[in-house]
Amino acid sequence: HVQPVESGGGLVQPGGSLRLFCAASGFTFSRFAMSLYRAVRGQERELVAGIASVGGGTNYADSVKVRFTISRDNYQNTVYLQMNILKPEDTAVYYCYAIGTEYSGSYAYSYDYWGQGTQVTVSS
Repeated sequence: HVQPVESGGGLVQPGGSLRLFCAASGFTFSRFAMSLYRAVRGQERELVAGIASVGGGTNYADSVKVRFTISRDNYQNTVYLQMNILKPEDTAVYYCYAIGTEYSGSYAYSYDYWGQGTQVTVSS
């Protein structure tokens, strides 16, 4: 079963830092744009940060700009989300999302995958 796997979540005090990891396997990682979403119980998932498959272009939710940094290592098939100056409102389950295209001969197939999430809790 192809699925990104998140890790690195946990409990941290306000003002602290965490680094989330999203490890991918089963697909051609370098061809997939990667994103981190988050969700609070009862609410829809919101985009936190994304990074393009090529070129390294990134985008962030306004609420996390300057504080969070997304990066990727296409050799390690891993995405990193460095989260600094964490606030209680950053508390959520964080999900990894991959979207891209695989090729087979002259055919192209689009796929997307969600991870199962990792809990981040910011509390004193």
